[in-house]
Amino acid sequence: MGNRLSKIATRTGDDGTTGLGDGSRVSKDDARIAAIGDVDELNSCIGVLLCEPMPSDVRDALTQIQNDLFDLGGELSIPGHSMIQNSHLAQLDAWLEEYNATLPPLKEFILPGGSRAAALAHVARTVCRRAERAIVALGRVQTAGVNEAPRRYVNRLSDLMFVLARVLNRADGGKDMLWESRRGSNG
Repeated sequence: MGNRLSKIATRTGDDGTTGLGDGSRVSKDDARIAAIGDVDELNSCIGVLLCEPMPSDVRDALTQIQNDLFDLGGELSIPGHSMIQNSHLAQLDAWLEEYNATLPPLKEFILPGGSRAAALAHVARTVCRRAERAIVALGRVQTAGVNEAPRRYVNRLSDLMFVLARVLNRADGGKDMLWESRRGSNG
């Protein structure tokens, strides 16, 4: 594993660079740093979501996901290092299947919202999509040292966050907020 921080205010970033986990330094606007930052923001969004009341199984899943995201960020910070495995993807797939089985089929588009927890899950979903775009962009500009597992993980995680938003609405006694098409109206 890379270097661990022993002090936070190092002032080494004052020149516009930051250190990676392998000890190398890159510009703070490097594609790798953008991807790491988006994954970190996603983890923080899930942390805010975890402040809300929710079923204990959903809380346990989200807590595990937070740890996975920390590992994913670590993998991105050490070019060529691998931390996200097929077992991580299999767990997301299992949760998707488990939670989707409890929901009615979709017949309309769903608006982000409902309960506060569901709305926060939707925010996490959109940040997850941004993290995915950043990881894809990183892989396009730095083909060496970028594994496919992080991209696959966040792609599946965004689907899970959508499903969990629906689950959280039901846990709060509500239902999906459906999009209403205004096509054909004059107003």
